Amino acid sequence: MSEESKEVIVELRNVRKEYPTGWGGTILALDNVSFEVYRGEIFGLVGPNGSGKTTTLKLILGLIFPTAGEVKVFGSTPYDIQVKNRIGFLPDGPYFYDFLNADELLDFYGRLFGYSKSERKEKTEELLELVGMKQFRKMPLRNYSKGMMQRIGLAQALINDPELLLLDEPTTGIDPIGAHDIKQLMLKLRDQGKTIFLCSHLLADVQMICDRVVILNLGRVIRKGTIKELLEPTAVTEILASEVNDEALQRIAAIGATTTKTDSNILIRLKEHEKTPDVIDVIRSFGGHVISVSQVTETLEDVFIKAVRESGMPETT
Repeated sequence: MSEESKEVIVELRNVRKEYPTGWGGTILALDNVSFEVYRGEIFGLVGPNGSGKTTTLKLILGLIFPTAGEVKVFGSTPYDIQVKNRIGFLPDGPYFYDFLNADELLDFYGRLFGYSKSERKEKTEELLELVGMKQFRKMPLRNYSKGMMQRIGLAQALINDPELLLLDEPTTGIDPIGAHDIKQLMLKLRDQGKTIFLCSHLLADVQMICDRVVILNLGRVIRKGTIKELLEPTAVTEILASEVNDEALQRIAAIGATTTKTDSNILIRLKEHEKTPDVIDVIRSFGGHVISVSQVTETLEDVFIKAVRESGMPETT
């Protein structure tokens, strides 16, 4: 399906956001930011601290106003209560009343959305089952671990059966099993038709589950696209060979490949994949031996670091 035919759920157009400093000046948080989030995808927003991720979330939630530009959610203003009713939100490090248990917490949020007692009970059962917390439903929240708190926070974010789910660092600080379960749950929710907007510093997680990604740095979009679009240009062919003499290395360099010595072998890297047979012919014609041929791509973390550095901005997180 082409992007033109997909339904846009979130749209930012030339958004600029400035905060007053209190001394007559301003701090620029977002600078001409534009992107779209489509229905039924997991969309990743990544960037160092101070890049504008939190400001972007607040704009989508309708908590603040842009200085310039336009923010639309479901084709309308994010400040409309009907739009807000279609959104679920899990903040980074959620805080709940710690004297409540899971049943009481979900019942409380169900009341805020105007559900009847029977509806609240039904939703509580479904959500506790979904996030794997039924056995801890009577435990006070003050006794929950970080992972348990994230799970019940996710249940809270789903209490209104939202079409758009905003998640801020949902797996940070959680043990590997808990993080795996939350990622699988996100994939399940996407398969059910929900749209997920994910902010995370864990780039391996983003690469694993997101359909498209925007990289922010100091308020600017420096990269955006599908995971494939971001990683495919980094793909190279690696050829590991042995007994490659100097004349063969010169011929290989002339083809456009780079070579690195690794113990008694030579690692050859080639960006122009169609020239791989030429390199192999050179190796063999000069008495060398090809040990292996493989294609490798950089990770999203590699792309992120390179993009931040190329943007000429500090990448400190």
